[in-house]
Amino acid sequence: MKILKQTIVLVIAISTLIACGRNSGQKPATADGFSDIESDIKNEFGNDAYYTDLTITYNKSIGNIIGVTVTKDPSSLKMEQWNQTQGVWSQNQQISLEVPQGTKAEDYMFQLDDNINLKTLGKLAEKASKQLTADKKLENPTLAMAFVKFPKNGDISKTEYTIMLKPEHGGTTFTFSYDLSGNLIKMDY
Repeated sequence: MKILKQTIVLVIAISTLIACGRNSGQKPATADGFSDIESDIKNEFGNDAYYTDLTITYNKSIGNIIGVTVTKDPSSLKMEQWNQTQGVWSQNQQISLEVPQGTKAEDYMFQLDDNINLKTLGKLAEKASKQLTADKKLENPTLAMAFVKFPKNGDISKTEYTIMLKPEHGGTTFTFSYDLSGNLIKMDY
């Protein structure tokens, strides 16, 4: 009986550690951190889900807030808006789509794959942070928001990765926009 109790306690402890370790809210704005967030998104919505919006917002009090507009079936012309805060997913909204005649809904959506992925977004967040430190002498810039900006016309080649950084203790927000190859399009503040 004593061994059974110890086994149960051990299983609960391991489950708690695994659940806490998967909390996307605490992942850093790095390639590895954002890759973990992508894994969490795929675990929730599947590897073949389609998106029109994907945003990671950082809040000092609660960590990362992940927002997605997603569907598993583009032909249904229905999408759902979801947020993950402190590791918990909640649905905010149902969205009905209209697409121009002769086109398919997926023409206006993207998938997380080799072309568009959060690991690249994380690498670019690291790159932007280093550039901001070097150019503006700003130590420890903090992620405000990072997102995939997918064009409304569905031209995947015009997709942008956008990273917004701010000083650790508040102030001006610096916005970096990159193309899919990681080339800087513009830096604005």
